[in-house]
Amino acid sequence: MQNNIEVSFSKLKTYIEKENFKGYDPYDTLNSWIPFKRLGKWPAVIATQIQKRNPINIRPLIGINKEINPKAFGLLLQAYSMLYDKTKDKTNLTQATYFYHYLKENYSKGYSGHAWGYNFPWASPVKFVDSFVPSSVVTGFVCRGLWQYYQITKNEETAEIIKSASEFILKDLKVYTDETGKCISYTPVMQDVCYNSSLLAAEVLAMTYSLTREHSLKEFCLELVDFVIKRQNSDGKWNYSENIITRKEREQVDFHQGYILESICAIKDLINVNDEKWDQAIIPGLDFYYHKQFFQNGRSLWRLPAEYPVDIHNQAQGIITFSKLQKFNKEYFPFANKIAEWTIENMQAKDGHFYYRNLKYFKNKISYMRWSQAWMFLALTTLRYTKNEVS
Repeated sequence: MQNNIEVSFSKLKTYIEKENFKGYDPYDTLNSWIPFKRLGKWPAVIATQIQKRNPINIRPLIGINKEINPKAFGLLLQAYSMLYDKTKDKTNLTQATYFYHYLKENYSKGYSGHAWGYNFPWASPVKFVDSFVPSSVVTGFVCRGLWQYYQITKNEETAEIIKSASEFILKDLKVYTDETGKCISYTPVMQDVCYNSSLLAAEVLAMTYSLTREHSLKEFCLELVDFVIKRQNSDGKWNYSENIITRKEREQVDFHQGYILESICAIKDLINVNDEKWDQAIIPGLDFYYHKQFFQNGRSLWRLPAEYPVDIHNQAQGIITFSKLQKFNKEYFPFANKIAEWTIENMQAKDGHFYYRNLKYFKNKISYMRWSQAWMFLALTTLRYTKNEVS
């Protein structure tokens, strides 16, 4: 088993380095020369949704180029920093430093602090976000990479950038408040309530607290986590978001369950919380993720209750979550290996890249650098260098 993972990892590493870490994205349709967004709200939304489902890559025909994605660079910075930490191979440090300098220099300007957004505009039924408008999600994942890089370098400049990112979160993102706590908005574009994105913002604040011991940051993190914990369903799952007017939830259960669990555990460690109700949320949340969102052969379901498509991002997040949170159940680390084995067997091409989706009767084999390759590279790195702590 381990040899299969090593071979897969080596092939993927060779592939992404050969591509110079650039690539397409499922959501990059509006980078086309076709003026979808000038045609109104719905043409942009519909074009994006059609294109992300299209198994034939027509991007070169409509003027979409392979590009650097800041979130992908955040994921890769985290992975290469982890590689250096475990191997002490200077080539991994050199590569991590390349990602670090790029992110340091190429942040979204005009905000209260360092922040990052996607390299393409994206449209949904409720909002339009232009290229490089920063979000709590992209900034959160970049800061995870920065934090890992700081652990191996102790570079004070890196610490200052993380602190700066907290200023963006505190000053440029709106906060929803009710009797259960607080929730930070996804982007500066509008106020909203999205559980995983708010927790990613909270992670950045928790990192800054770990550096500064500023008590108000810890208190804010407690309110942000409490808000999400109180939205957990009795069976352990979380839905995706809540309408701030109707209070109705969007029932989307997928890899974001893993995001939420990973974030709560990260915040718990960063701000040194020993609160029983946090574990009382984590344990059933993991149990639901393990039993309801994956088949026991390692294949994920799509968005419950749908079984298809099998999405590479679901697979990658499962590997990461069950590797990192293995202390909660002795079955989790072996299961992370099982997910990896299934994914390698069913979703990796001969050249090393991972497919986007397996549908019931065919596969979408398009290579996406952020959504597929960067996530699987981080997942396999996490798996390979996470010790089996529970026997």
